[in-house]
Amino acid sequence: MDADVLVSVNAGDRIDMLSPIYAFCLERGYKPEGEAIQVGDWPVQFIPAYDALTEEAMREAETADMDGVPLKVVSACHLAVIALKTGRAKDHLRILALIESGAVSTDHIQQVAARHQLAAKWSDFRAKFL
Repeated sequence: MDADVLVSVNAGDRIDMLSPIYAFCLERGYKPEGEAIQVGDWPVQFIPAYDALTEEAMREAETADMDGVPLKVVSACHLAVIALKTGRAKDHLRILALIESGAVSTDHIQQVAARHQLAAKWSDFRAKFL
């Protein structure tokens, strides 16, 4: 397991937009391993919010508590729609797992998908897998 963390960064025209995050982590003893930074037992990958969908996911994230530390968590619906947009086989499995676990309804996925011009992709997914 790993953790993906959406971050809002002011990229400008920088290709290394995540370097301040990597420097911050390194100063605190968290070292990069491949594409992730090892934080305790967790490899953590930082992903810049890259479109309206991921920005909305961050804005609408709920606050949870992890060992006394507040943590914003993206909704299951947004995870499903991001996976739908990405469209790899493992993303399709993630969507199915979220639906089958009851974490998200197909109606909610349809609403968010439509809002982000992914209605056709959702329709194709439903025809193939549901």
